[in-house]
Amino acid sequence: MPRYRYQCHTCEHVATIFHSFDDEISDCGECGTEGSLKKILTTPLKHVIIKETSKNSRVGDVTKEHIETNRKILDEEKKKARSKTYEPS
Repeated sequence: MPRYRYQCHTCEHVATIFHSFDDEISDCGECGTEGSLKKILTTPLKHVIIKETSKNSRVGDVTKEHIETNRKILDEEKKKARSKTYEPS
């Protein structure tokens, strides 16, 4: 299930809420104000990998290397997320 971040315009509380794409959340669970939650933008991953490549590198090889590196990062993040417990919002 996707994770979305919301901020209340009344109390400014920020919450991470798991729900399906079709669900609409608008009521703040913190202060109880109806219609005060607004989705806020988030960055998908905190890791940015910048690596210099040689002029002899083929684009396909560099792309495969980046995919594998990011796959490892994603696996680590999944393990971290599974080990944490989240309280329902």
